[in-house]
Amino acid sequence: MKFKIITLMTLAASLLHSCKEVINNQTKKEVVDKRVEVKVQPKIKMIGDLKVLNFEALKPYLEEQDDKTHVINFWATWCKPCVEELPAFEKLHAENTDNNVEVLLVSLDFPNEIESQLVPFIQDNKLAPEVVVLDDSNQNKWINGVDNSWSGAIPATIIYNKNERGFFERSFTYDELKSELQKFLN
Repeated sequence: MKFKIITLMTLAASLLHSCKEVINNQTKKEVVDKRVEVKVQPKIKMIGDLKVLNFEALKPYLEEQDDKTHVINFWATWCKPCVEELPAFEKLHAENTDNNVEVLLVSLDFPNEIESQLVPFIQDNKLAPEVVVLDDSNQNKWINGVDNSWSGAIPATIIYNKNERGFFERSFTYDELKSELQKFLN
């Protein structure tokens, strides 16, 4: 009788243990499957007229498939070479409004300095091209999302249209910028 009880208890324990393994494996698989489904949503916040975007909200600006040539400059108010080249982008914008050229200035200023530094800078310098702020802490993702060759240093500029794309991790004079743009307009 003792033997039958011990055998039944051993059998019951084995069954419970094997069921637990099946449940654990299914649970682990469900967790892995659910992790894959997580997707970052585009976020746009307004500070006055200034758009503050995460990378998902910026991506459409980097992938336009229209008849325009897009010039996108990554800069910040704390970056001296960036500030020094801004007049070149201003002039390029002013001279190409009829040529289907769109200039976008993407500020990488720190989020806590947007209102105290960036907004006054834009107003004081009367920047005419559209300015947006990229506020996304996942630099490892968005730097490569902008261009695989980008180290993350600024200034950096993308010039593209539906046929070709160029990435430049350097500062520009107006003549250099105009020369690069002409390659996309011809």
